[in-house]
Amino acid sequence: MDLLRTALDKIGEKFNKGEKYAPLHALYEAPDTILYTPPDVTSGASHVRDGIDLKRMMITVVFALMPCLLWGMYNTGYQAALAVGHGALPWDGWQTAVYEALGFGYDATNILTCTIHGAVYFLPILIVTGLVGGHIELIFSLVRGHEINEGFLVTWFLFALIVPPTIPLWQVALGIAFGVVLAKEIFGGTGMNIFNVALMGRAFLFFAYPAEISGDKVWTAATSTPAVDGWSGATWLARAAEGGQDVLAAEPGLWMDAFVGFIPGSVGETSALLAIVGAVVLVVMRIGAYQTMIGTVIGTALMATLLNLIGSDTNPMFSVQAHWHFVLGGWAFGAAFMATDPVTSAFTSIGKWIYGFGIGVMVVLVRVVNPAYPEGMMLAILFMNMFAPLIDHFVVEANIKRRKARYG
Repeated sequence: MDLLRTALDKIGEKFNKGEKYAPLHALYEAPDTILYTPPDVTSGASHVRDGIDLKRMMITVVFALMPCLLWGMYNTGYQAALAVGHGALPWDGWQTAVYEALGFGYDATNILTCTIHGAVYFLPILIVTGLVGGHIELIFSLVRGHEINEGFLVTWFLFALIVPPTIPLWQVALGIAFGVVLAKEIFGGTGMNIFNVALMGRAFLFFAYPAEISGDKVWTAATSTPAVDGWSGATWLARAAEGGQDVLAAEPGLWMDAFVGFIPGSVGETSALLAIVGAVVLVVMRIGAYQTMIGTVIGTALMATLLNLIGSDTNPMFSVQAHWHFVLGGWAFGAAFMATDPVTSAFTSIGKWIYGFGIGVMVVLVRVVNPAYPEGMMLAILFMNMFAPLIDHFVVEANIKRRKARYG
């Protein structure tokens, strides 16, 4: 490592101010500070110093995402093998051709082949997201003369995990470009954005290309048996919108399958259990706010229960109970990794409770009141992103008034 440090220092001299490659200093700084602690540190007594910087924080979030990522790859291959085993045709795409060229079959009991199959779908999405989004970050950093921002590291993985595995790669490139440029860079870059970048990219794809982003009809049914239709048709949230609680309860073991992650869906969003594992890591490392997470749980539970009591003769989603909302769609993943984004969420302690509660209320309202769009978590978080600064403003103003009354 000493040899590497010496080599980096020697190379870095050419990127110093006034040197030949000074305009490209960001290209040198990024790998140098990933491998080593930044050389410029504060020493004055007025500064608070910590062992974790922004890069380490982002890497910790990526580490917390790993269980969802690995499970998602396995589950993608598992769902494909399970569907094919029940008579469905493999997905008509280049991924299937690549997988079959590797010589693997469709065996839902084989963990290795299921994971490899899922990786054939997921890794190209991850690579395209990193190449396109990373180069956009690089261009903006060089033009502004800034260091390469670390915030994209988490956006890179989050965006790849919240899109369907069969989404066209050109849409992946378009979506992440929209998110990075129009939801982040135009506001000034890392730390200045109002909306969650990954969710904005997905929202753009949802409204521009709803057929591909929905994830419905991934495998084509070769027969008309109910088992095959189960994998080739609409998502479970979409079915709940059509039949409500009865449809969900009629499937034995569905809740536990959804909790563990044995259902189709976007790569990172299928397992509520592993989203909870990631949430625990973020809370323990003091990166994710438990107030926001618990507030989301409370808001979801109360609003779902209220709508259950109100009921509806025409809308089956009114009958869906809270414990189903927690495990279906992107609720768990969003509550753990999206709602707790430190840039776009509330900063004050009380504000985090209000912010999380608002997300919980909104996600149920979107799912239930508007059954044409049964997911809801993405729009709920983006909606509350707009109100996070306002929530903090009123919390701070209330604190000022209380202190004035106490000491004035």
